[in-house]
Amino acid sequence: MLLNLFSELRAARVPVSLRELLDLIAALEKNIVFADMDEFYYLARAILVKDERHFDKFDRAFAAYFEGLENLNEHIEALIPEEWLRQEFLRSLSAEEREQIKSLGGLDKLIETFKQRLEEQQKRHSGGSKWIGTGGTSPFGSGGYNPEGIRVGDAGERQGRAVKVWDKREFKDLDDQVELGTRNIKMALRRLRQFARTGAADELDLPSTIKQTARDGGLLNIQMRPERRNTVKLLVLFDIGGSMDAHIQVCEELFSACKAEFKHLEYYYFHNYVYESLWKNNARRYQESTPTHEVLNTYGQDYKVIFVGDAAMAPYEVTHIGGSVEHWNKEAGYVWMQRFLEKFDKLVWLNPYPKQHWQYTQSTQIIRQQLENQMYPMTLEGIEQAMRYLAT
Repeated sequence: MLLNLFSELRAARVPVSLRELLDLIAALEKNIVFADMDEFYYLARAILVKDERHFDKFDRAFAAYFEGLENLNEHIEALIPEEWLRQEFLRSLSAEEREQIKSLGGLDKLIETFKQRLEEQQKRHSGGSKWIGTGGTSPFGSGGYNPEGIRVGDAGERQGRAVKVWDKREFKDLDDQVELGTRNIKMALRRLRQFARTGAADELDLPSTIKQTARDGGLLNIQMRPERRNTVKLLVLFDIGGSMDAHIQVCEELFSACKAEFKHLEYYYFHNYVYESLWKNNARRYQESTPTHEVLNTYGQDYKVIFVGDAAMAPYEVTHIGGSVEHWNKEAGYVWMQRFLEKFDKLVWLNPYPKQHWQYTQSTQIIRQQLENQMYPMTLEGIEQAMRYLAT
């Protein structure tokens, strides 16, 4: 059973190893779960899946293996062990249902008949009173009516009369190409970490405390240490307005995640492309803008820089003097971006627009070329790749 499940997971490209399979077998041998499919699902997922981005692939592989009459017919002894079935039934039955089930000769008779039907049935069946299928009055199947039975699958309207449901599982996708939420962004941003212990010694150093206490013959000797902090310095520049209005939510989530993950965070706004000024307050952008030269001179070379924008604009906004749609820029945006590239060691561009569409926008191609292809989609995988590049 578990070898076949292992094969399904490998076929679904879940990175599961033999070591993890052996751990799952050991857990089952210790009866950590017993006769409960939901508990087995959560146990298997906890042991076999080490990265939440693969939850969706695991769910689909798990469902594919445990659903359908073909799998039940081929692996009946493996998929529905008699002890599991009996324990699940008995636990869910009320006193009244325990009496009703005697109408079929008892639970043993019900299970025995179910197995016999599986062995005899050769094709899908709908209606009727004997075979496993949909509709009808058979005690086995889905969407029919019988005062006590086993539901298989999820085809047709439920009558609410099954003794126990062996149902098709549906799971929500959690893959590395989905749009991001704040929690997922935080997980991706953690690829960019450089820890150091700085500041006052205000955190208990448990290993040193134990060591010093032992050296002092058991006399408690508390040791403190500075808190371990992420020392990465991050400068984020957000494209705001125009076509970026469609991406406000994901940009807000990225901004929130950055503020939570990085102690040394600075941010500015720009529109379409970077020119001679940036700003922090959109309501007062014309009164309280910051010269871009000042930004370049304020932050050190060790800052990691992230531009966030869809890179979709007229190409002359990047390449020409006076190309800006809002003012007359005396120097081309291309020149200003080149100054950023020369000042900072590492710079990336995060694009919320789908990567497969980048090739249709000329400005996107120009910017990618200038950044030496360090443009990444704003997906979980894209942000992780960008963080890996910045961290090297």
